[in-house]
Amino acid sequence: MASRIDQDQVKHVAGLAKLELKDNQVNYFTKQLDDIIGLFETLDEVKTDNIEPTSSVSDQLNVMREDVADNWGQRDALLANAPESENGYIKVPAIIDESEDE
Repeated sequence: MASRIDQDQVKHVAGLAKLELKDNQVNYFTKQLDDIIGLFETLDEVKTDNIEPTSSVSDQLNVMREDVADNWGQRDALLANAPESENGYIKVPAIIDESEDE
């Protein structure tokens, strides 16, 4: 079977993505991408005439729980895992120091 993608195409896409690939990686990804394209070509051969489009294979509409805030009483345990805390909050380093002159 002829290859569907070549090394030049892989190098081109890698360049667009700003990725540096070594020669052995180019070979690896060429094979991987060729296999993936082959899978899509196989799917393209499936006859889907007279098949209704499906957006879900389940008849359940929404099985997720209602999003409700709940106090689980774990604040102290969570704060014990923080590197530093103060007054019931996790203390983090300042990202913007407004006292510095520009």
